[in-house]
Amino acid sequence: MKLNKQDIFDALDTITAPGEGKSLVESKAIKNIVIFGKEVIVEVTITNPTLQAKKKVEVEIMKAIHDKVYQKADVKVNVTVETSEKAPANVIKGNKIDGVQNIIAIASGKGGVGKSTITANLAITLSKMGFKVGILDADVYGPSMPIMFDVADAKPLARNVNGRSKMIPVENYGVKMLSLGFFTQPDQAVIWRGAMASKALNQMIFDADWGELDFMLIDLPPGTGDIHLSIVQAIPITGAIIVSTPQNIALADAKKGVAMFQQENINVPVLGIVENMSYFTPAELPDNKYYIFGKDGAKNLAEDLDTTFLGEVPLVQSIREAGDVGHPVALQNETPLEEAFKEIAKNMVSQLVKRNADLPPTEIVKITTMAGCSTKN
Repeated sequence: MKLNKQDIFDALDTITAPGEGKSLVESKAIKNIVIFGKEVIVEVTITNPTLQAKKKVEVEIMKAIHDKVYQKADVKVNVTVETSEKAPANVIKGNKIDGVQNIIAIASGKGGVGKSTITANLAITLSKMGFKVGILDADVYGPSMPIMFDVADAKPLARNVNGRSKMIPVENYGVKMLSLGFFTQPDQAVIWRGAMASKALNQMIFDADWGELDFMLIDLPPGTGDIHLSIVQAIPITGAIIVSTPQNIALADAKKGVAMFQQENINVPVLGIVENMSYFTPAELPDNKYYIFGKDGAKNLAEDLDTTFLGEVPLVQSIREAGDVGHPVALQNETPLEEAFKEIAKNMVSQLVKRNADLPPTEIVKITTMAGCSTKN
C-alpha cells in the first residue's frame, strides 16, 4: 500500500490537541509528515509541557494512523513543546465556548462569604426562570459544587463529538456542571502550582461538550490570583458579580475584587455586588432583624464604586443545611429565600441586557503575568 500525506492529515484531524479544543491539524500542531515506504514520521508541536500530554498525543497519533490509514505502518512521533512570550506554558489560550451565550464570573475578595452558595442558588433560580445554565467550578483548591448539587459521587462520562472525545458535564436540578471535585477523592488535597490548575481548567472549558447555554456561571476561588488571571485569559467574560458580607474587612477585600475586573488591561464589566449574610431573623421573632455583620455595607460599597447593588440574602440556617445535603434552598417554591434569589437573578439579567446593549463584547486579556495587574491583597 502506498501511503500519502493527505490520508494521514485526515486521520490526525480527528485528534484534539491537549487543552486546545481544536484538532492537531486545526491548531497547526502538525509541523511535518515524512513518508518512507511504510515508515511514517510525524513531527508535532504542543503547548502542554506535561509528560502525560506528550505521551497521549504520541499514542493517539499512532492509533489514528493504524486505524484509519494503514495498520502495518511503522509510525514514529516526535513531540516537542513550544512556548512563547505571548502564550507561556502556564497560560491557557483564549477562545469562545461554542454554544455559550453569556459567561458570568462570580468572585469574592475573601473566603467564607458564601460565594459558592450564591453561585449554586443563582444557577438554580436562572434555570427555574427558563434559562439554560451551566456552572464551571473553578475553585480548584476547594471545589464545593458536587456536594451542593448532590452529585459528589458522579463521574463525567465522554462522548464522541465530530470525531473527538468530549467530557459530558454532570447535570442535576436542570444545571450542568464540571468541577475538579469530580476527579479527586473527597479527602485528597489538591497541591498544585498555578500552571497545573490552569491546565485542568483549560480541559474543563474546551474539552467538554457544554451544549447550548444561556449562562455559564464560573465559581472563582476567593482573592485575586493565578486562577482569576487564567480564566480571563482563557475566555471572554461577559460580566462579573462580587459577593461580600457587610463587615468592613470583607468589604475592603470586595473592593479589591471589583478593582481587579476594572483594571484597564482586564476590563471585565462588573454587573453588581451581592450582599450575603445581611441580617439574622430568629424563628421566634420573625419581625426582628439583627445586623450581626453590620448594615448595608455592600449596598454602600456599590454606591461608592458606581456599580449596582443586586440584592441581599439573610443569614439563615436552612441555607447552610440545604447546601450541605445537596438541595439548595432556591429549589423551594414560594419562600422568602426563593424570592431573594429571584430578585438577585432579575437584577443581574437586567444589568446584563444593559451591558450587552451598551458595551462591545469582552476581549480576551492579553497580559501574561500578574505583574500586569495591581491586584495584590
